[in-house]
Amino acid sequence: MINKYIQLESDIYSVFGSDIWKAELIKTYPSNFIPSNSGMEFIRISIVPSGKALNAIDVTGMAIIDIFTVRGAGTKRASVIADILDKYLLGKSLKTDTSTVLFLNSAMNHSGIDKDDPALYRSIYTIIFNFYGNK
Repeated sequence: MINKYIQLESDIYSVFGSDIWKAELIKTYPSNFIPSNSGMEFIRISIVPSGKALNAIDVTGMAIIDIFTVRGAGTKRASVIADILDKYLLGKSLKTDTSTVLFLNSAMNHSGIDKDDPALYRSIYTIIFNFYGNK
């Protein structure tokens, strides 16, 4: 049996570690990242496996991606980043020798000034996924 949670994280983070993603010039961090530079644009990824699946090596869930942009600049840049995320995730399938991740519907919400860093504006992009462990 595969280590499904480790494999799931590895699969999803592989998108953001790719050269093509890095060329987008969007700083990308995992969920436990604590920013140190006030006003710095970035995204923060949380992977939440939370749903029932067909068997013990499958799982459904959601990737929650916080989009932080400069406060006072409007919401357009956050929307641009959400569209870029859709380009890489929406409807895509990530296949490896041991697993497949299928990304389904996405959504975005502008949530307002970040409570931890008031120099930033926070928007939340979410996308549903299904993870299938190859037997």
